[in-house]
Amino acid sequence: MNGYTSWSLTSVAEHLDSPDDACWVALDSDQVVGFVLGSMEFEHRDDWGYLEWIAVAPDMQGHGIARRLVDVCSEALFARGARRIVTDVENRNAASSALMTRSGFSAAATVTLFVRPNPDAPEPDPDSPLPAVAPGTKRALIRRGRLAGGGRGMH
Repeated sequence: MNGYTSWSLTSVAEHLDSPDDACWVALDSDQVVGFVLGSMEFEHRDDWGYLEWIAVAPDMQGHGIARRLVDVCSEALFARGARRIVTDVENRNAASSALMTRSGFSAAATVTLFVRPNPDAPEPDPDSPLPAVAPGTKRALIRRGRLAGGGRGMH
């Protein structure tokens, strides 16, 4: 659901193998139709969980899968001692914003991503999506306080 980041298969696999994470998949028979990645890593707060990424197959959206994944991940993070769980949602992503609101999250801050184009490069299509942030980059920026994640001050 998060349209402004991308993850490599290796990044997802490492996340799933980490013992401290709250990662879940939704299955339809033997097919993965959704997943959520969460962790107890948000900046320097050991008592805050971070719902990092959630996705549901387009043909399976609207069936409550994302809501159940958010709930299961949140329950796992709370069980690990999270006092709060933060996440972030791109402003244009109304479906994810509605999901997070229905799941008990509330907007705590707005962050504006400023973009400066290269004057020597051809102008991209204004309707094209923003380039993806490399895996781990967003987390590193949030930890250093350079980018605020949802609920801290909304990924």
